[in-house]
Amino acid sequence: MKIQLEELSHQVNAINAINDSFYGVNKNSNDPNANYIYANPILNYAGNEKSYIDVKMETGTGKTFVYTQMMYEMHKQGIFKFVIVVPTPSIKEGARNFITSDYTRQYFSGIPEYENISIQLNTINAGDFSNKKGKGRRNFPAQLSEFIEATRQNINQIQVLLINAGMVNSKSMTDDYDQTLLGGETSPIKAIAATRPVVIIDEPHRFPRNKVTYKAIEKMKPQLIVRFGATFPQKTTGRGKNKKTVTDYYRGKPQFTLNAIDSFNQGLVKAIDINYPDITEQEANRLYKVKKIGNQLVLSRGGKDYILNKGENLANIDEGFAGDITYAGSKELSNGLELKPDMKLIPGTFAQNYQDEIITQAVKRHFEAEERNFMRPESEGTAPRVKTLSLFFIDSIASFRGPDHTKGWLAQHFEEILMRKLNQLISKYEMAIEPREKEYYEFLKATVRDLKAEHQQVYAGYFSEDRGTGDEAIQAEVNDILKNKERLLSFKDKDGNWITRRFLFSKWTLREGWDNPNVFVIAKLRTSGSEISKIQEVGRGLRLPVDETGHRLQQYEFESRLSFLIGYDERDFAETLVDQVNEDSPIEMNHDELTNDMIQLIVNERQKSDKSFNEDKLLDDLDNHNIITRSNKFKSDVEMDGKKMSGYEALVQLYPEVEHRTKVAKDKIRDKNSKFTTKVKLRKSNWKQLEELWKQLSKRRMIKFDDKVNDSAKSVAEELFEDIDNNIFVLQQPQIITQKIVTEDNKMIVQETPEDYKDTYLTMKYGIFLKQLTMRTNLPVHFLHQKMIESIKRLNGNKNYINEKTLGNIAREFNKRFNEKIRDLYSYIPLQFSSSTSIYDSRKQEFIDEISANDLGVYDDKHSTKDDKYLYDRPPLRYDSANPELKILKRTYDDNVVVFGKLPKRAIKIPRYDNGTSTPDFIFKIERERKSIYLMIETKAENMRLGDQRIELIQKKYFEGLKDSGVYYRMATSEQEVHEWINKLENGEIKDSDFTN
Repeated sequence: MKIQLEELSHQVNAINAINDSFYGVNKNSNDPNANYIYANPILNYAGNEKSYIDVKMETGTGKTFVYTQMMYEMHKQGIFKFVIVVPTPSIKEGARNFITSDYTRQYFSGIPEYENISIQLNTINAGDFSNKKGKGRRNFPAQLSEFIEATRQNINQIQVLLINAGMVNSKSMTDDYDQTLLGGETSPIKAIAATRPVVIIDEPHRFPRNKVTYKAIEKMKPQLIVRFGATFPQKTTGRGKNKKTVTDYYRGKPQFTLNAIDSFNQGLVKAIDINYPDITEQEANRLYKVKKIGNQLVLSRGGKDYILNKGENLANIDEGFAGDITYAGSKELSNGLELKPDMKLIPGTFAQNYQDEIITQAVKRHFEAEERNFMRPESEGTAPRVKTLSLFFIDSIASFRGPDHTKGWLAQHFEEILMRKLNQLISKYEMAIEPREKEYYEFLKATVRDLKAEHQQVYAGYFSEDRGTGDEAIQAEVNDILKNKERLLSFKDKDGNWITRRFLFSKWTLREGWDNPNVFVIAKLRTSGSEISKIQEVGRGLRLPVDETGHRLQQYEFESRLSFLIGYDERDFAETLVDQVNEDSPIEMNHDELTNDMIQLIVNERQKSDKSFNEDKLLDDLDNHNIITRSNKFKSDVEMDGKKMSGYEALVQLYPEVEHRTKVAKDKIRDKNSKFTTKVKLRKSNWKQLEELWKQLSKRRMIKFDDKVNDSAKSVAEELFEDIDNNIFVLQQPQIITQKIVTEDNKMIVQETPEDYKDTYLTMKYGIFLKQLTMRTNLPVHFLHQKMIESIKRLNGNKNYINEKTLGNIAREFNKRFNEKIRDLYSYIPLQFSSSTSIYDSRKQEFIDEISANDLGVYDDKHSTKDDKYLYDRPPLRYDSANPELKILKRTYDDNVVVFGKLPKRAIKIPRYDNGTSTPDFIFKIERERKSIYLMIETKAENMRLGDQRIELIQKKYFEGLKDSGVYYRMATSEQEVHEWINKLENGEIKDSDFTN
């Protein structure tokens, strides 16, 4: 399996914002060193903080992808030297893995203007500076020298130096060495400064501007700093009563913001379910508070102090502190728990049986997710499978790995719990009939076999102590976790053997820097004790998953949730997490007064669907509803729809988007005590009105391309292979850098000249080339073979054109041109079988009882009134957009509208010619002259994107085949537009052509 990088809209927006904020290269510089070949060109406002850029992106939304693409974008202007500074070695390893991965390289090589550009990543570590023999010349590390002495003459290469905070601060960076770089620099930090770098800071909250690491970064004399992170450092301004703490942004605010609220509400990360095993009230009340930490640990309970010296066991105080846990000194217990004043310790949560309960629940949650992810019931087992991974944070390595290659107690208990669950599932599926269920049965049996093997392959651990270990078995586990991401995400290896490893164990080594998108369960077997934010703790599991083809699954096509299991002592985790997410609001909400920020937010949101909406319309509407005073203060007593409420509550009822952008939706983060319903009941009597229509809609329809599609494909390919502009078939040569010493301004400098190897080319084996081209274009292999013979003949028999660049050029251009050709060259053909959807069971030929609330919409409206015509129980109403969706739902319709409602995701599953399925947003059943008419509505903003236009064409074509059944389709951008079409249908004022043309 190969991960497929896909550019998402929020990432496009981030890149555009960076490009807009970047002041560019100073082409009129009078600096005599402006063309210094070892350095970046001089930038406008170089070194001026007012030109620096902040990009705020939540964990799991792809900031590493964005800053990688930013380097490609800046390279267009000749900028070729970047320094990436990260806080820790683990984050450095994560960045290195992404930037150097095959899937990243292949993705960016397929983008126009990036095709021939490559990134040369140089990393330096503490050991690279050491002189192992202890004598002789002290030289720069090789990779640092390569970065510094690379020149801009190699126009196809971006030079990147990746370094962590510890190295930036180290004496090694400021020492003088025996080696001289750039004709005179003997200090690494000064040599880097001479290259006029652009510095990228990852996790900026770890680099406050008044701290030593940031000051060390400034010694690199960056022309530009771009910071990427979910959180930024704080600073204090003013004195006395005017003293306040604010976020320290370079220009007062980020140049791009994707905050935690938007990330959850827009479905850019997984939703979260938080759970913990209960303990008895008696155990819960038997807690100890940390009173003092130092040479001694002082705990207090019931007014009495308990003192522990270093090395003494907590069980001496209370036998409930099981597990042979001692005070290790340095504010830490022997199990690694960091202590803080006033921290509460509950003895019962330290017991092995309590940790077993967390493991048992985690294993249960794992297999609940795994069964669904493997079966893909929403597609009846036809969609690609999704590998399910679980991550356990544990007390200590000793509980996992015993002495002399034995297993620790925790590993033994985990195996016992896992084996019991596996045997239960094997019994469940041993009589399976469906193909996907049979596959899962085999997968489970392979898991048992691998678990019983001498060197089990089902779970693995990675701990800080594992770095540099010589143990081959341990190193194999570490490599799987850290480096073999694609293997972990795959079900089978190249030989067809099941890959059953899917449970990972660590202390906190994997807490940051490491990520795997298919982590569906995280279990904390102890509290972290540190100051890390709750968002960062869940961050390892927030990324959206990928299926076995490497495709990233968006929430609208596959709803994914992270199960996060904790101990009872952290039972307020969900509440704290919600508070931390809501703190990330773009504005401060005021319940007493309508502020300018609140006005601007509402206007901006409404203008997405109504360009004419402005501040005057907003204030007039609020004034008409008697919500605000002349000074924009909220009135305390307002009546709306017969109910008394505050002015602020009335504002939210009229303009719910004000809270959509400032609060995380309720079901995005849930705990075991959440009363928020996750299901919506169907009103069966109303759906009965749609039964005959749904029998037709449940019949599968396949896409049948017109006969001339094959001819179109071949004509596109033939035109492509002619390569009239000579930009499809290209040669790919390695380069050699020739260095020579010259004298400039009485200084000896090294000049580099890149040259292609004249007689050497990078090529591919023809069989592999042809196979990959066939897979990427779906063209017949014999046709492609014939075209390649003709092309190579036209190129004078030069087979050096058979290379990766040529392959990428052909595949990319063919798919782009072909998709434009076929958008109208197909039809929908009914098949002789039915299939279930999210609301209909085709086997029973009946509607289901309830659906996931999230399938109807992210938000809920509790102020909606009951409507007997609606397809679901209400209130509340579920919806995705305040305008036009909520307005459509809250409108009262006349008696000719028999039933109406929002269609949940995957309710119809219209096949798309460009892969995937689609379902419109609304359905209305209208009675006219004893004839039933069904109006299907897709809602979109007025400024439709290309993807929206494509959906409109697909849905329109699909419903054209159902006209005889009285089905009409329309895309609408406002509630009024929907109302007008209903009136016209009721009055017989429109023709079929009004809907299909």
